[in-house]
Amino acid sequence: MLFLHGFPETLYAWKDIALALADDYEVHAFDWPGFGLSARPPIEKFSYAPKDYARVLKEYIRKSNLDASSLTIYATDIGALPALLLALEEPGIAQAIIVGDFAPLNRPQYMAENLQALKAKPSSDLVRAALNKNRDEILENAFRRGLTKNEQFELSQELKDDMLRGWNHGSLTTADAFYHYYAHFTRDQEYFEANLNTLRTPVRIVWGEKDFYIKKEMGLELAQKAKLQIQVLANIGHYPHLQDPRRTIEDVRAFSGSGRRKAVPGASAR
Repeated sequence: MLFLHGFPETLYAWKDIALALADDYEVHAFDWPGFGLSARPPIEKFSYAPKDYARVLKEYIRKSNLDASSLTIYATDIGALPALLLALEEPGIAQAIIVGDFAPLNRPQYMAENLQALKAKPSSDLVRAALNKNRDEILENAFRRGLTKNEQFELSQELKDDMLRGWNHGSLTTADAFYHYYAHFTRDQEYFEANLNTLRTPVRIVWGEKDFYIKKEMGLELAQKAKLQIQVLANIGHYPHLQDPRRTIEDVRAFSGSGRRKAVPGASAR
């Protein structure tokens, strides 16, 4: 199992899920460049675009000696498009991929206003400044937006601490990395859509019905265009794996065919 986080998360978003699966799977997660305690390569050498993240993912799989024939990738938010871009290049990179709550297609109408504004200058510079200025508010409330008081959930203290510790780690903040990701987002979305008919890796889509940031219509259109199965999760927001980790665990086991697996030691990697 390889879990790929989104913004503003770190690999600690997957800790409880990883521990629950570790008796039956070898479990991996890592921090994307610009997030958590991963490096911040200079922008001149690494653009932080989805295609660059796809290369990071490819290298992680290679250097970790993961067996692609038995690998399931679960990718959310900014982690999902890189996984699918890599699958276009190498259909055998995993035996299955689960993706959700992300923006695979250039459809700004399905996205929150601040995300739309990140797609082009000069509005993107204003959003970048606001994200950095409001770090504490984002880390406290980003996971609650769009949910009623009864639906809201608490993050683990470990995840909170790791996001805060990693935000200003190195020369770029987490918000800066997010900004640079979006600078090339439209290009990589359009490339993905243009080549969508070549996708051969088994893919399943999950989506929070109450996603505040990217409407479920984005996932529904992707499912229709690519003829993929989608599950829209009732009363769930943008972070299903944090709001209802038990359901995520069940989904992963079901889609990966856990009954066919031999138990292996659990592992996680930063």
